[in-house]
Amino acid sequence: MRHLVQFRILVTLVCVAFVGPVSLAADRVERGLLVRYDFSEDDGQTIVDRGGVGKPLNLVIDRSSRVRRSGGALVVESSSSIASTEPATKIIAAVKKSNAISVEAWLKPANRSQAGPARIVSISADTSNRNLTLGQDKDLYDVRLRATGSDNNGLPSTSSPKRSLQTRLTHVVFTRDARGKALIYLDGKRVASKTVKGNFRNWDNRQRLFLANEATKDRPWLGELHRVAIYDRALTDKDVQQNFAAGSRAEAASAKERMVDANIRLFDRHVAPLFAKHCLECHDAAIKQGELDLSHKASAVAGGESGKVVVPGNASQSLLWELVSSDDMPKDRPPLSSDEKDSLRKWIDSGATWPVDAIDPAVYLNEGQAGEVWLQRLTVNEYIATVRSAVGVEIATEARQILPPDLRADGFNNTAYNLNIDLKHVEAYNKLAEIIVGRMDILEFAGRFSKSRKLSTDDTMRDHVAAMGKWLLRGPLDDQEINKYSGIATTVASAGGDFKEAIGYIVQAMLQSPRFVYRIEYQHGDGSSRPVDDYELASRISYILWGAPPDEALLRAADKGELSDRNVVESHVQRMLNDPRTMDRSQEFVSQWLNLGRLANLRPNAKTFPNWDAQLAADMQQETLAYFKEVVWTQNRPLSDLLNTQVTFATPALARHYGIKPTGKQTARYDLSKVPSRGGLLTQASVLTIGGDEASMVSRGLFVLNDLLRGTINAPPPCVNTVPPPTKTGLTQRGIAESRIADNKCGVCHTRFEPLAFGLEKFDGIGAYHETDEHGNKLRDDGEVLFPGTAKPVAYQNSAELMDLLATSERVRQSLTWKVTQFALGRPLVAEDAPIVAKIHQAAQQAGGTYADLITAIVMSDLVQRARTEAIQ
Repeated sequence: MRHLVQFRILVTLVCVAFVGPVSLAADRVERGLLVRYDFSEDDGQTIVDRGGVGKPLNLVIDRSSRVRRSGGALVVESSSSIASTEPATKIIAAVKKSNAISVEAWLKPANRSQAGPARIVSISADTSNRNLTLGQDKDLYDVRLRATGSDNNGLPSTSSPKRSLQTRLTHVVFTRDARGKALIYLDGKRVASKTVKGNFRNWDNRQRLFLANEATKDRPWLGELHRVAIYDRALTDKDVQQNFAAGSRAEAASAKERMVDANIRLFDRHVAPLFAKHCLECHDAAIKQGELDLSHKASAVAGGESGKVVVPGNASQSLLWELVSSDDMPKDRPPLSSDEKDSLRKWIDSGATWPVDAIDPAVYLNEGQAGEVWLQRLTVNEYIATVRSAVGVEIATEARQILPPDLRADGFNNTAYNLNIDLKHVEAYNKLAEIIVGRMDILEFAGRFSKSRKLSTDDTMRDHVAAMGKWLLRGPLDDQEINKYSGIATTVASAGGDFKEAIGYIVQAMLQSPRFVYRIEYQHGDGSSRPVDDYELASRISYILWGAPPDEALLRAADKGELSDRNVVESHVQRMLNDPRTMDRSQEFVSQWLNLGRLANLRPNAKTFPNWDAQLAADMQQETLAYFKEVVWTQNRPLSDLLNTQVTFATPALARHYGIKPTGKQTARYDLSKVPSRGGLLTQASVLTIGGDEASMVSRGLFVLNDLLRGTINAPPPCVNTVPPPTKTGLTQRGIAESRIADNKCGVCHTRFEPLAFGLEKFDGIGAYHETDEHGNKLRDDGEVLFPGTAKPVAYQNSAELMDLLATSERVRQSLTWKVTQFALGRPLVAEDAPIVAKIHQAAQQAGGTYADLITAIVMSDLVQRARTEAIQ
């Protein structure tokens, strides 16, 4: 039987499919929006679905002579039918999944005598078989909704009070939440409440969407339709009031506004990245070759020593275009591509719109990468935490032995595009699932979701599967998924197995399913942005804060549709911040950011560093984690204080390595206020070892530039020898760096980052402090910092001043915001993220600038609350 069930599990894992809703709108509530018809444009007999959900569910007017358009409204003057030509599949599938719905209409009835009820919005087959109907029954609104607690005609219905219908423009909203509570709103106010029991499992997948009539064409409704929308969730009171306040329609942008928007997009998406990639290496505020600074709007307009380089509206008269089109610029680099040249020419000819004061090259560092992640494999750590939270089994040892290790990409090992699955992963998940189920008390686990222990093939088992699946897979299962997992029980029963075996195999299948090992979101749309649904948001929040799945409280909030309320979300974030898992997750961030894992594999030259051993490396790693915990959690200080807080934690061996007298025999806390050479992340050996045996100014300077200042630097030309000469008597690492900076070929780049490491010269390759090097050369720790985007460097006299400069730098604070946000999202940040990240940073700094403040701002931002959908036809 085991082989038969394993085959069934494999079939289940292969066949389970994923579908779901997306949306698009502006200035209105968008979460869960499925379709929207605003009648604002004349598309002939077609009513275009402008909801942004995959393939539009367009409607067709069968008798256009009876319907006319007027002022953004559709006026139905006599009996007609406005219907989709195919089943309303995307609405039906989404609503069956969420077990909730909202229907919104701005309308004006022609009179108060229409009855039947007269169909305003309907998903139905005929007059007695319907999924949904919003209708008019004389002087009231009547809603019929099919559920397992009603009949196929949607009865009993939910109605507004008598005489509540008026022949004026009215905002009508019907909602029904997952618990069955149904409400009717008129002009933003609740006017009716009822319970519609059951779920939408019995919705008919074949029914079409109709406006102003029934499929049988004998229940016509007359009047004006200004806007119709359907959601896969119950709108809240606040949502309804917000949509009512937004009015019946959005004004179309003027042609001039559209042209301005197009020019801004051209600059943002093509020209600014072009300048950042090809021009600012030599023409920024600091280097300014030819006296030309293209990083700032004012200086770019002014031009350089040859005069103005851009003539708005005329590329042929612009020196910049002349040099680029002839491939004279960029100098000593590959020429621009034909597409890049075309964008530059088009931008100048269209007026050279420049909507920003300055171009930050770091914003465009990941140009061309996807700005959204909707499929993200759990990292090994996340998998361990997810199993622990979901079934209470500790699998850390086996998971780290069996699963392939996660690899770093863009500075972190949770970068989604690098989290692939190969055959080794598939085999590992299968083996781990068997181990996990073998350690579980299956009957006790099953009892959490149902008291039944009957191995049945009826709805009892289906309900059991649905409840377990929602917990293990972090959201409701659709009918297809329930069928597949319930089929495992059928297979077990047919082979003579019992209930315990069936549940064990079902759990085993779920633990290997894509929805368990991946964080999957249902982003099927046109590439536009939409709010994520409550279950997606719950998972985003929990994995950002904990690296683990939502707990029962967060899932309950998703079940109730409460996560559309920002106050509710923020209250959960504050609750979760007090959980120890948040601190653990934050330490995972700092470990990956600083790549502390490399210390385990570090092998310095044994002759140069005879005191190095694996334990000292572990001590260095532990020092940084303990220091981070102290500054961020115990003292609750701003993240930037990590750069200069005068305290550390060291074992006796590490203390001696630092030249500090050890205290006791264990790891101890050391006050560094009287140790001027130490204090802050950059003076800890875990970071200093980035420079390698030679304490490279290049490696250390690039770390400061890239990871603290969010600066950018192009790779050196192929002809340049990048191997540094060794130190010798009279030649320190700093001396070597200064010679590179003075070199015409090297200096333009090296001046940006090597001086950043001058303050660290007194620390050797493994972080020990010296006043002289092995050749007797006297070492220095004075230097200067050129902050990205500025023209003049800032001098410092010693390493302590360097630490203070960095700790108080707004650029460093911004960089930390970008780093934490990248880790939270599991992807590199792209240019379109920049405005939102700026808002995150502002909110976090205003709140105090702590890790908790930053995580809260990230979760409350559009980067987490909204999703950019995957374009699928």
